[in-house]
Amino acid sequence: MTGARAAVDHGTPFEVRHRIPTPASTIGPWLPEGALGDSLAEGLARVESGLATAVGSDHPFVREAAGHLVAAGGKRFRPMLALLAAQLGDPGAPEVVSAAVVCELTHLATLYHDDVMDEAAVRRGAPSANSRWTNSIAILTGDFLFARASDLLADLGPEAVRIQAQTFERLVTGQIRETVGPQEGDDPVAHYLEVLADKTGSLVATSARFGASFAGVDEPLVRALTAFGEEVGVAFQLSDDLLDIVSQDGASGKSPGTDLREGIATLPVLLALAGDDPAEARLRELASAPVTDDEEHAEALALLRGSRSLARANEVLGDYAGRARERLAGVPAGDVHDALSALCDYVVTRTS
Repeated sequence: MTGARAAVDHGTPFEVRHRIPTPASTIGPWLPEGALGDSLAEGLARVESGLATAVGSDHPFVREAAGHLVAAGGKRFRPMLALLAAQLGDPGAPEVVSAAVVCELTHLATLYHDDVMDEAAVRRGAPSANSRWTNSIAILTGDFLFARASDLLADLGPEAVRIQAQTFERLVTGQIRETVGPQEGDDPVAHYLEVLADKTGSLVATSARFGASFAGVDEPLVRALTAFGEEVGVAFQLSDDLLDIVSQDGASGKSPGTDLREGIATLPVLLALAGDDPAEARLRELASAPVTDDEEHAEALALLRGSRSLARANEVLGDYAGRARERLAGVPAGDVHDALSALCDYVVTRTS
């Protein structure tokens, strides 16, 4: 059987490995050109090759299902952050790319499970695995990817396994808390932000941690980059949620206002529901349940786009990006620092 441990080939020079696939995503406007950009593009190509191998199987259907979301593309945000953090040490260390593949496989596995729980029909502009096949197939495929990630992880040492286990615990805890919702006496806004920290921030933090630690970065800087990853990860998820509202063309990967239609209360809606602004009374009425009627959906989306609650949500996004930037105080001046700082700007401006 094609195994995950063959995911990364470090023995052949990159420039002659003409079979490496082009990365499924663009690097992004927040990354520099020049030597750093070239190094990251090379690293991403290695990650993409590792992902392609990791989802392989002797069984055609398993191979197709496991490769479904890899082929659909994505931002590759987590491996990119791992590769960028590694630039502060030895980016060529063989464990760096393997760890980046582990983080992306873990992320992809959660997406298969999330789509089942959300009954999503589309993911990354393509039919979701659960809608294309069945919920059972989607769940089992997610499990398959977790297994492949674990196989790779075993070669990275017991400490990496422990970190991944703790990260996975937070991922699952966040999903459980999101599913059951805030309990009596909980602040719904605080609950939402804590869920984002567990569901998204934790794995982004681990991506930065793995990239830096396997590149041999000093421990104080590893800790700073890990904290940066958590803050910027929450900011990135907040910006994704806001894009679902402000996007006019489905730039978020789904139709604008999908969360409203499905009754998923993201930060702007939670702020509106928790407030008593008379100007948002109609918005609160509409957004208190899934907005499935097309006319009411258009009305609710328009009200939300012009609301003070959306402006306040953008302020929260800016706060997280600002805290992430503060974590960079110990990062040496240079291209890597500039790229990480530009990422803080990007997560805010992409919703403008």
